[in-house]
Amino acid sequence: MPVAPTGSAPKRWTTEALLALFELPFADLLFRAQEVHRQHHKPNSVQLSTLLSIKTGGCPEDCGYCSQSARHGEAEREALLDLDEVIAAARAAKEHGASRFCMGAAWRGPKDRDIEGVAAMISAVKDLGLETCVTLGMLKEGQAERLKNAGLDYYNHNLDTAPEFYDQVITTHSQQDRFDTLGKVRGAGIKVCCGGIVGMGETRAARISLLAELANMESPPESVPINNLIPMPGTPLADAPPIDPFEFVRMIAVARICMPQSMVRLSAGRQEMNDELQSLCFLAGANSIFYGEKLLTGGNPEAARDMALFERLGISPA
Repeated sequence: MPVAPTGSAPKRWTTEALLALFELPFADLLFRAQEVHRQHHKPNSVQLSTLLSIKTGGCPEDCGYCSQSARHGEAEREALLDLDEVIAAARAAKEHGASRFCMGAAWRGPKDRDIEGVAAMISAVKDLGLETCVTLGMLKEGQAERLKNAGLDYYNHNLDTAPEFYDQVITTHSQQDRFDTLGKVRGAGIKVCCGGIVGMGETRAARISLLAELANMESPPESVPINNLIPMPGTPLADAPPIDPFEFVRMIAVARICMPQSMVRLSAGRQEMNDELQSLCFLAGANSIFYGEKLLTGGNPEAARDMALFERLGISPA
């Protein structure tokens, strides 16, 4: 099947059309991605988000990439942070240029009593003038509405990987469970942050399948985080071989082309990327990053390094 015309998207993206993009010469693919990017976004602007773990460790799920799983036992179990700690972190994030503050909790899903505490955090962060985002796991009926009423802008719930590869990474829930939560989020009028992880041993075909799922949602996610696996000690994927850097850039570029209006976020794994690789990702259409010293239980480049790179590239933080 021929590659879709520059700057346009078919009603549905087939795996054949996405494969055709992946197989373009590298320079041609980046040129195509840049054309699409410039039609829908400021060409030299990158949105800054900061992520805070508000409840770490002890998750009952068995996600093969995650050290917060109680089954892997690496992350120390901690209670939900106090509201004052969250407000202090959010205020510091804003002072350092972040425009979105994301809060993550290591739960299979929040209990109703947990929602009250998280809702207070959302309202407090919103009052600081920041966009709000949370990732809390699978939601029950009515919980999304309570988060929306508190002022939540985005809910993060990744598809993680292709449906055909899913049970090789996670067995304690299905990908359909994730779609069910995304449906509740959309139904409550909350924007969706949803992407996946590469470098878990999946094939290119599996990466294409994941992108097809994301792009073919009735409304594609407003924010699409592309995570490069951080192999965490003690997890089943601790020894996963790294993805080829150019293949990772191709993933970013194809995501940009098939979801032209979405923010494509360069997420986990940036600490292992040199400046040149990150620059290629921005050229390929990444226009959002996690910014700060910690990304849940994995490291993230220091803020000063990010600002220095932006200055060298002529990128303005947003």
